[in-house]
Amino acid sequence: MPAASFMRLRYHFWLSLARHILLVCGLGMVFASQAWAQCVKTVRWSDDAPYSFKLPNGEVSGFSPDLMRVALKAMQCEARFLELPWARALRELEQGRLDILPGALRTPEREQFAYFSRPVNKSPNVLYVVKKAENQFQLSALSDIAGTTFRLGAQIGVAYGPDYDALVKKPAFAARITQVTNRRNAWRMMAQDRLDGIIADEITAVHELQQLGLADAIVKTDVVVSVGAALLALSKASLTPEFAKELDRVLDEMMRDGSYQKIRAQYVPCNASAAKVDCR
Repeated sequence: MPAASFMRLRYHFWLSLARHILLVCGLGMVFASQAWAQCVKTVRWSDDAPYSFKLPNGEVSGFSPDLMRVALKAMQCEARFLELPWARALRELEQGRLDILPGALRTPEREQFAYFSRPVNKSPNVLYVVKKAENQFQLSALSDIAGTTFRLGAQIGVAYGPDYDALVKKPAFAARITQVTNRRNAWRMMAQDRLDGIIADEITAVHELQQLGLADAIVKTDVVVSVGAALLALSKASLTPEFAKELDRVLDEMMRDGSYQKIRAQYVPCNASAAKVDCR
């Protein structure tokens, strides 16, 4: 074969190979872009400041949304926020129509349909009462309301810890409970003398009572119902154990590099402890 012909064949071979490599790389970038676009995880939010709330411009903000945006971005995913009442969010999580439910306590029932992350927040659940009830009922423990006329509001689907779960099985205690759909309604019912008290997250209660102008009418008692850390509940119907493990790894890294503390400090009125995820 003449040298010129050989050189032309060689040139065309390398040109074809280069085009093939560029095509493969281009397809890889397209597939990577598609994978990024497809990795969208639904996250529950509600009007629950400072944990989650909507800004005037319509953006969902707060401790939980900001935490999830950063954590999911580190996993090459993005968050899509769904506004849901708590009880419905649990059902959606079980069915796989909701991926992530922030602020959940671990219970045996929920473990049937959800993985749970490492602790991400800790704020005690405390009994709040109207001032009239504070004077009328001498309560040193939640169990003291059994056999009285005390009217306790309990949010549908919310877990208040093992002590509450044990008490609610007793008829004398269960008779004092009024089911409510959301906590803000319960505060209003208390102001209207339709309820005497409710169990609420301490940090949320401070914000909501101030917003509703009820900080002087409703008071915190010394009855602490639970101090368990809040977790992220992850749907077993839509997510994998590997996803849950990777999310924990990302959260651990956020604790170490200070990004968790920076997010929390914007919303929670205390110094955050990365190790204990609570106020000190």
